[in-house]
Amino acid sequence: MSAEYTEDNIRTLDWQEHIRMRPGMYIGKLGDGNAADDGIYILIKEVIDNSIDEFVMGNGRNIDLSIRGNEVKVRDYGRGIPLGKVVDAVSKMNTGGKYDSKAFKKSVGLNGVGTKAVNALSSYFKVDSVRDEKIKSAEFSRGNLTEEHKEESTTTRKGTRVTFIPDEEIFKNYKFKFEFVDKMLWNYAYLNRGLVINFNGERYQSENGLKDLLERNIDETPLYPVIHLEGEDIEVAITHTHSYGEDYYSFVNGQYTPQGGTHQAAFRETIVKVIRDHYGKTFDAQDVRTSITAAISVKVMEPVFESQTKTKLGSQDVGPEGPSMRSFVNDFMSRSLDNYLHKNPEVADKLLKKIQQSERERKEMAGVKKLAKDRAKKANLHNKKLRDCRVHLGDKNDRHLETSIFICEGDSASGSITKIRDVNTQAVFSLKGKPLNTFGLTKKVVYENEEFNLLQAALNIEEGIENLRYNKVVIATDADVDGMHIRLLLMTFFLQFFPEIVKQGHLFVLQTPLFRVRNKKETIYCYSEEERQAAVAKLGKANEITRFKGLGEISPEEFKNFVGEDIRLDPVLIGKEAVVKDLLSFYMGKNTPDRQEFIIDNLKVEKDVVEDEPAEKVA
Repeated sequence: MSAEYTEDNIRTLDWQEHIRMRPGMYIGKLGDGNAADDGIYILIKEVIDNSIDEFVMGNGRNIDLSIRGNEVKVRDYGRGIPLGKVVDAVSKMNTGGKYDSKAFKKSVGLNGVGTKAVNALSSYFKVDSVRDEKIKSAEFSRGNLTEEHKEESTTTRKGTRVTFIPDEEIFKNYKFKFEFVDKMLWNYAYLNRGLVINFNGERYQSENGLKDLLERNIDETPLYPVIHLEGEDIEVAITHTHSYGEDYYSFVNGQYTPQGGTHQAAFRETIVKVIRDHYGKTFDAQDVRTSITAAISVKVMEPVFESQTKTKLGSQDVGPEGPSMRSFVNDFMSRSLDNYLHKNPEVADKLLKKIQQSERERKEMAGVKKLAKDRAKKANLHNKKLRDCRVHLGDKNDRHLETSIFICEGDSASGSITKIRDVNTQAVFSLKGKPLNTFGLTKKVVYENEEFNLLQAALNIEEGIENLRYNKVVIATDADVDGMHIRLLLMTFFLQFFPEIVKQGHLFVLQTPLFRVRNKKETIYCYSEEERQAAVAKLGKANEITRFKGLGEISPEEFKNFVGEDIRLDPVLIGKEAVVKDLLSFYMGKNTPDRQEFIIDNLKVEKDVVEDEPAEKVA
């Protein structure tokens, strides 16, 4: 019997109710702070974007950001929100200065939603606006106005301050990782020369824009000095390194677009055309772009993004009456890059030699790649190493934000995860034994290795990570010496041949509980010795403690929580001062005693449970 459909079924939601009910429409995914694109960082970005727009318009060159615990404060020294509109600006949809195209012609955000989303998704939100020697403040909770303060006289500098605490009802067990905030702020600095950002005592400022970005992010000596080109509404920086693959940083109106879009596609297409024309040779596109590291920033009128979080540009044109994105980038590159290469013959010679080297390597690899692809096809038919997710059925290779792949050791662990995963978005890849140590090896050797060959095919990264099929690549190994070693071997593979997977925040390690502490009323899963002790103290002596030694020992019903809502993922991060080749040399080189000591010191496996707790059961 079908349910009745009457007037009672029709609801009109308040603006804050709608944002809280459908937060993904406004900030993408939620997360807990362990990924750079998790919601709590989008909230910070939405507030800072408004301050950046003020700077771009010539109002205020300093932004102060502080994060203390879960409280975030952003202070700019722009014009300040008009005092009579302070409440409306942060709590009424479709309200904002960015609808006035004269005031914000090339703004980061155009829809007047950003701060409203922050307001609705915060348990506490306060806005202070100072202008004309007066201050106006308003406080909110989950989008609802709790107190509106009267205007008062002040000697404080003009500008806007927003204070907020992300709501734990929405963002479960979240914690800010300053590494992600650091990268966000540096991107703002690179794209806004003259801007000074102060964050918890650290100063962010760039004098050379995208040139500084590449030099800061490249952890090895480039093959030639960074080529830095600037034009009206476009800036480009280019070099090649010894690494494999392609590495891009793309931006629109000061907005980082990690998934690229039309501007990045135009750049990749154009650089091949310009270099072919300059040298008068029909180079293969792959040979031109292999090992490239580049950044492109464009400014666009009324940009169209593929989602509210603006991670991928969809605009085909640079403005309502402007040229196409392709011709805009092509015209600039054809003129500027060609001129640069003519004026810098030493750079042009090094670039040519790099392309010729890539051509030789590609031809040497042709037979190996064909063998690898044939092997992968055969494995897909006869060997169920990959249990894919439904998002990719029908040969869809789109990297959906919610997709993950778990790389497991052995059939037992992969079987457990396969039984209880979310089949729509979570895939599982099963390793057979310990992977090859790829440190110091060539890509040819790795292609000849069956395990890594099949893993590359599963991830769809044989030609680089632009077609990476999963947003999160999760290493799921046991918390013992063998598991730790396998984890390091996999990290070595990615850092050696696909470092951008790590740099762009796609690689994670799955945390699984080491202990289960329970009595007749309650069960607590513990991920460390400290958590175990706290659970014992809470439940008292009359409890049972089980220590899990491997993923395969955890029943599917129990495992469901650990890859579902309560999943704990540790992002694999490279520190800003780290050099990849030095990291690989330490962890996977010939210094075996050092590596063994590191593995043992970093294991989460604890010593045997102490003997003065007789009610415990250790399995």
